[in-house]
Amino acid sequence: MYYFCPDNYKKMDIPQGFMEYMRRWREDYPQLEEALRAEAPVSIRVNPDKMTMPLRCERVMWCSTGYYLSERPAFTFAPHFHAGAWYVQEAASMFQEQVVRQYIASPVVCLDLCAAPGGKSTHLLSLLPSRSLLVSNEVIRSRAAVLVENVLKWGLPDVAVTNNDPVELGRLLHGFDLLVADLPCSGEGMFRKTPAARNEWSAANVALCAARQRRILHDVWPALKPGGICIYSTCTFNREENEDNIRYLAGHLPAEVIPVSVEESWRIACSADDRYPSYRFFPHRTKSEGFFLAVLRKPDGVCRPFPLKTGKGLPALRHPPGSEWLCDTGAYRFVTEASCVRAIPEIHAGRLSWLTERLRVLTAGIPVGEWKGKDFLPAPALALSRAFRHDAFPTVELAWKEAVRYLQKESLSLPPDTPKGYVTVTCRDTPLGFVKHIGHRANNLYPHEWRIRSQYLPEQEPVIA
Repeated sequence: MYYFCPDNYKKMDIPQGFMEYMRRWREDYPQLEEALRAEAPVSIRVNPDKMTMPLRCERVMWCSTGYYLSERPAFTFAPHFHAGAWYVQEAASMFQEQVVRQYIASPVVCLDLCAAPGGKSTHLLSLLPSRSLLVSNEVIRSRAAVLVENVLKWGLPDVAVTNNDPVELGRLLHGFDLLVADLPCSGEGMFRKTPAARNEWSAANVALCAARQRRILHDVWPALKPGGICIYSTCTFNREENEDNIRYLAGHLPAEVIPVSVEESWRIACSADDRYPSYRFFPHRTKSEGFFLAVLRKPDGVCRPFPLKTGKGLPALRHPPGSEWLCDTGAYRFVTEASCVRAIPEIHAGRLSWLTERLRVLTAGIPVGEWKGKDFLPAPALALSRAFRHDAFPTVELAWKEAVRYLQKESLSLPPDTPKGYVTVTCRDTPLGFVKHIGHRANNLYPHEWRIRSQYLPEQEPVIA
């Protein structure tokens, strides 16, 4: 681990080729290297739908819900982290908030192209105007499973998680108003947190990453509407993957590079070339890791309308089981998938129907429940959703240690007066999931794949503020 011991940072092996490159480019490289050998800051972003009180922590200046922590607690054993009340995210990557606030004023269809593990997607769900739809995509299936988990825990229904290649998404001609492309890169900005990024660095890998980034944008560009916005970002320092790519893309897509207003006090390094405005985060200037962002706009022109529905669509269930568990049943279309029932926001039903016929959709809307024989079990993600009606089931409040045991998928003993049947378990009034109380014991319904795998339990509860 490289998070806690300053000596580990000082002894960190920074690739020689990287140091030589940066010395030629940056006069302030000694300050940058010193920062790379210092301890990394820890930051989180809270879910405004689940945490309404501000934390007593230092704020991230460019993000209204971002905070720095004074130390890195054992996040694994914090129940509210698993409940989607906050997300551990690098501070610089929260800068996308400024783009959304300055350029997105009405409902949009947004594609988060390389979305795993879910930091930018969960942020977008909280940022986008009401009635927007987010398509959160990850091409690697194992990483897509983590994305599904984090998106469902965030608890907002206006989202579909997909598992498609950029070429397949590019066939959705003019399908998206906003494209977020946080592209795979050489990871120089994460050297102090990710040893693999240091060990795998080479000039050849930088060139490979830059070419791959251009290919990905070429493949997906047809899916952006004329007049639409693309947020291009990487977590690397070199110019090949950043400024050079932006100039190339502006000339070949075509695209216009547009500015973002920033405060001088944020100490973000802004490009001196007004034709290609871009924004860099250096750890010796900002309290963050390395990060680059630029905004591209597709030229206006004739836009092919995004079809609302086609083919068989998403047939609604006439008498949907579990509909009484949601706050506003009329706002959703209940659909079935094998033995599962989902609630799809009615305003997105036609568009999601069209997407489902063309993409590998892993989840959409709200999982409501699943048939197990004659029993209809509430879906674990339902308890974490904003749409969940909290009085739909009896509730049992768990102390911290019992909450961790639940998240480890251990058996629980509920108070003797707890009614039999399905019960919502909470920690400090925040739902964690469901159990089925059968009298002498309670069957833990927490998903096996979400469980805390460690059996260790700290002596004290992790505290974030």
